[in-house]
Amino acid sequence: MFGFLQGFAYGLFLSCLPWLIVGMINPRLVLPTDPPTRWQVALRYWLIFPFVAFILWVTSLWGGFSPSLWGWLAGLAAIPVAIPLERGWRRWQQAQAERRRQARLAAEAARERAELERKAREQGLTVLRPDQPPAETDDVILGFWQAKKDLLALNRPDLAIQADRLYSRYLHVDDLLRGKFDPRELTFERSRNMVAEVCRNSVDTLQAMASVARGIAGVDVTYARQRLDKASSWITDEERRALKRRLELVDDTERRLRELGARNEAIMTALDDTAVAVSAVATDRPQAAMATQQALKDLQQFAEKAHRYGRADP
Repeated sequence: MFGFLQGFAYGLFLSCLPWLIVGMINPRLVLPTDPPTRWQVALRYWLIFPFVAFILWVTSLWGGFSPSLWGWLAGLAAIPVAIPLERGWRRWQQAQAERRRQARLAAEAARERAELERKAREQGLTVLRPDQPPAETDDVILGFWQAKKDLLALNRPDLAIQADRLYSRYLHVDDLLRGKFDPRELTFERSRNMVAEVCRNSVDTLQAMASVARGIAGVDVTYARQRLDKASSWITDEERRALKRRLELVDDTERRLRELGARNEAIMTALDDTAVAVSAVATDRPQAAMATQQALKDLQQFAEKAHRYGRADP
């Protein structure tokens, strides 16, 4: 056993120098870390592995000076075997971390979606259910439903709530038009087509928001910011530039999403104006047969003469 350890120590120590030379030329060949750097190569093959070999050699001195051939061969093969094993272990760790991150994001999105839907119901909004298509066959309503479903799939309930707000306003204006005009009238058909066309533009905007948000769906902003804040003195300039560029992409995308959201806000304002204007339209015929002033005058005259209609005393 001591002979094997002594041979292993000799083999490991002798293999450090060639791996150090190769790593200085191309760190990616000798390091399982990402990104690989030359200072990590020097730390591993100039300090860590030689120190391990020294400790094993000192430990093996109890057995005398008889290194075994199998120990030599095992020491020479230790590093080329350890590198792919460590790479696989790191990939497994990253996969586990990514699954935990996705689960955390999904849980946070579910909580945020539930909170937004609760507030929407408190405000009187009609909420679309992503797991159940609406009963209406209107292409505008189906467009709102599909856009909300796509945005929720991207964990963006803050954007999906716009679909509910537009959907509620569309239904409200449509109900007002049906209450004020006869569906057989040309005015009703023209006004309804104009409202539907405006809402189709909002559907296109929601779909554009989903397309833009899909580009940054896999970017872990929290990791990038924590990496820049907590490990700023340990990361390389190349990694720092990459992380900053990643955050710039997210900021540019969020700015674009806010611009698209502003378009929908303008459409919602136009729908509110339309609802107010339609509500003010007087299309119903009066129920009374005479004017208000004439009715009040006749009622006063009746009240003044009402005592004459009492029964006479016996």
